[in-house]
Amino acid sequence: MDQKVAYKDFTTRLKLLVSKHPNLIATTLSNIFTMRLIGNKTHGDLAEIGIAEFINQYMYDFRSVHVGKDLYRAKTHEEDIKIISEITKVEFPVSLKAYGDGPLQLSTDKDFRMFPRLKREGKKIQGKRNIMNVFQDPVFAEFSSINVLPLIYDEKQQRCNILVFDYEKARESTAQIVREDDGRGREHPVYRFYDSDEGYVCEVRYGGAAANALQRGLWTHTKNGLKYFDSVTSGWISYSHNLVLVKLFSHALVSSGEGHESALEKIKEDIARLKRSAGLTR
Repeated sequence: MDQKVAYKDFTTRLKLLVSKHPNLIATTLSNIFTMRLIGNKTHGDLAEIGIAEFINQYMYDFRSVHVGKDLYRAKTHEEDIKIISEITKVEFPVSLKAYGDGPLQLSTDKDFRMFPRLKREGKKIQGKRNIMNVFQDPVFAEFSSINVLPLIYDEKQQRCNILVFDYEKARESTAQIVREDDGRGREHPVYRFYDSDEGYVCEVRYGGAAANALQRGLWTHTKNGLKYFDSVTSGWISYSHNLVLVKLFSHALVSSGEGHESALEKIKEDIARLKRSAGLTR
């Protein structure tokens, strides 16, 4: 079993778990997005730890390891967590994204190769053969090799949708790739991918020296390209803020390791209770 098949199997199992026990993911998402009360970016980093632990606690067929920022320079993929199938022993990297409902970055294209490759083809790329030549170019190898698990949130309505971008469907459906230089609030040009109905699929943003990491690479849009996503949560799932968690963090920061050990034991007991209630004990 290769990594893409293993990742597909993982997301299928995750979707099944969520459908049977929505309260477990709702609790986890509530805790993750409560972190936005501490800081606008805090939830993204803690989502990596939280989802990794969710997998370890509730998905017995998989094991997860948080890669950590200290290993960034050694990463061979854009990964935040590593997941191992306990059945097949296949390991695969996963990049976690916590984004608002709208533009979603799938790859940073750190070496700035995608945009120049498309630029070679001119302003419009059409025809199945020409488009397949683009996708088959090594520059676009990442298009189908990245495993991105986005936690898309709508803060106003306090809801989250875990969406998986269907790279294969996007690749097969692309009918034309068009360079667009004008647009509201856009400094740099983009190449947009459209299907045969002129529906939006995804885009490659400019990545030259004048562009930062948030202005380059492979992007999509969770509203405009919704038909190229599969929802692990089968749509929006409501979450709520856990103010007790904020208080717990503040107290933990001024308490000792001994106090943390005691609190951890109580939390482990609560996780065991949740497992029993869900019938997930072995």
